Amino acid sequence: MKTLSLDLNLKLSTLVAALVLAGCSTTKPPEKIAVDLPTQYREAANLDGSWKVAQPADGADRGAWWTVFGDTELNRLIGEATQSSPTLAMALARVKEARATAGLADADRAFQLGAAFGPTRQGTASATSTQWQAQLGASYEVDLFGRLSDSSRAARLDVEGQEAAYRSVLLALQADVAQQYFAIRSLDSELDVLQQTIKLRQENMRLVQHRYDAGDTSELDVAQAQTELSVTQAEQEGVSRSRAQRDHALAILLGKAPAQFTLVTAPLQPVTVSVPPGLPSDLLERRPDIAQAQRQLAAASARIGVAKAGFFPSLVLTASGGFASDALHNLFQWSSRSWLLGPVVGSVLNMPLLDGGRNKANLAKADANYESVVANYRQQVLVGFQDVEDNLSALRTLDNQIRFQEDAVKSAQLAARLADSRYRNGSTSYFEVIDAQRSSLSAQRAKSQTVGQRAVASVGLIRALGGGWNEAAASNSALALAK
Repeated sequence: MKTLSLDLNLKLSTLVAALVLAGCSTTKPPEKIAVDLPTQYREAANLDGSWKVAQPADGADRGAWWTVFGDTELNRLIGEATQSSPTLAMALARVKEARATAGLADADRAFQLGAAFGPTRQGTASATSTQWQAQLGASYEVDLFGRLSDSSRAARLDVEGQEAAYRSVLLALQADVAQQYFAIRSLDSELDVLQQTIKLRQENMRLVQHRYDAGDTSELDVAQAQTELSVTQAEQEGVSRSRAQRDHALAILLGKAPAQFTLVTAPLQPVTVSVPPGLPSDLLERRPDIAQAQRQLAAASARIGVAKAGFFPSLVLTASGGFASDALHNLFQWSSRSWLLGPVVGSVLNMPLLDGGRNKANLAKADANYESVVANYRQQVLVGFQDVEDNLSALRTLDNQIRFQEDAVKSAQLAARLADSRYRNGSTSYFEVIDAQRSSLSAQRAKSQTVGQRAVASVGLIRALGGGWNEAAASNSALALAK
């Protein structure tokens, strides 16, 4: 008896030591990491330089940020895209899938109960028999080393990551619609300039032809006037082709075939959206792609815990009870009752001994995935800062460029008028008129393109900052309704 007691104590001591060591070795890497960030943006000349520690706010309401542009047609298009985009529908489906997967992980932690009914036929060389059974079975796995809780947490973080991905797709869709819209409007402005220039070229052609018929000029001037008219008409066709392709791309964003949609032509109105002072301090809080990367980082950490728990025992409590009888009519009699508990006082303790290196490989895989996700998180943060810097720089330089181009347009138009007047008075050759009109057309087209780029950059900055900068109602209703 004394020897038996010593053996039992030794086994219990060994088990306790294993549990203690297991508790120490299932430590997970951090779910948040420090990133070396600048204290302010390089392109911060117009900002107050304020900065604060970021608090995750990717789920915060962004409001209808596109209304800041004051364009009713743009408002309508973004609303339509939000309702009909296949890309957004796919992102929402991935959220639902992640939620279902998280439900499966939670189910593994729950008490399991099942029922069974049916006959069992068995026999020997001399006799056969049939036994009828009606049983209830129950099982429950005790989460000794956090495998189940870590798996459930990783699945919930995956859900949060997919929700952030949905918001990222939503923001990208809205921004893409706005940028395509402004790009088309910029091309409309170019077409307007080209159409006016073509009318001017046609008038010049008639004038030169009249002077040639009257013997006041040579056939060279006629050929040059015809050349300039044809060149401008060819440029108009090129811009029309670009507009058609942009129009087709916008139709796809709206969830329509190109044949089902055409944006009515209208020149671009200048966009004057400016950045409020101190706004960029919200960058890491609002960008859904960075939030998704952070959730992926936390999930990867939890999965390392799952992999480490695989090295240690699992404890499953099992029991069953019901009725068993050789005759169906006696099955539910009290004398036919039966029950069964697990082999060790209602429990099954499984300890992995030889697994061919499976658990070691799983842990190595989880570690490698964590390292990859850490690098991805840092990269997403850096890309976020680059996006803001790029668009701040674009807005600053484009504003200056537009001012210079406005001066150039005024000077070029004046020069074209003076050259035309001098030609009509016979004071100069048609070469001077052509050169002046070319410069005027080039300056006007360049300004139209820059104004369009400025509008696109304004949307790009809002996109880089994770959405608008107001506290109005958000456009994430589709995601909320899906919960």
